[in-house]
Amino acid sequence: MRLFVGVLPPRRACDELARALRPLRGAWPELRWVDPANWHLTLAFLGEVPPEVLPELETRLARAASRHASMTLALTGAGAFPSVRRARILWSGLSGAHLPLTRLADSVAAGARRAGAVRVDDRKRFRAHLTLARTRAETDVSDLVEALGPFAGTPWEVGTVHLVRSHLGSPVRYETLAEYALASPALGERS
Repeated sequence: MRLFVGVLPPRRACDELARALRPLRGAWPELRWVDPANWHLTLAFLGEVPPEVLPELETRLARAASRHASMTLALTGAGAFPSVRRARILWSGLSGAHLPLTRLADSVAAGARRAGAVRVDDRKRFRAHLTLARTRAETDVSDLVEALGPFAGTPWEVGTVHLVRSHLGSPVRYETLAEYALASPALGERS
């Protein structure tokens, strides 16, 4: 099974961003736009995970999530990887709880490693973003990033993380296998 752990923004946050993108998309036919139904923030990409690892993985992910307080995030602005002038991925950024989100990403990745779902050397540095589009050839998206710069979505509360299975194909389909609750904000963040 091809899996990742992520945060799924609420529909209203996705709708706001989709409305901001609507007048811009037509001018960028070279970009392959991600369906808003598939928008997510990846905390840990696990890749192919053997089914026998799943019970231990679920236990460790639930434990990792429960050690972190819920947090408030908002989709804001845009950027590109590896750069706006040589973009392969166009993304929306986040405002809000960056440090707690990074700690949460580190915790779920560590739990996945302990469960045997990902090798230590497979862990890339976490960079909070929501992928909007991809391109096969490097593309200068400076104008697009500038046009999206003022976008600031309505904040929302992140209370759960999701274990998601990717079904590759055309189109790609995501299936939530499990949800793990974060601690309430009143408890504060525990590490």
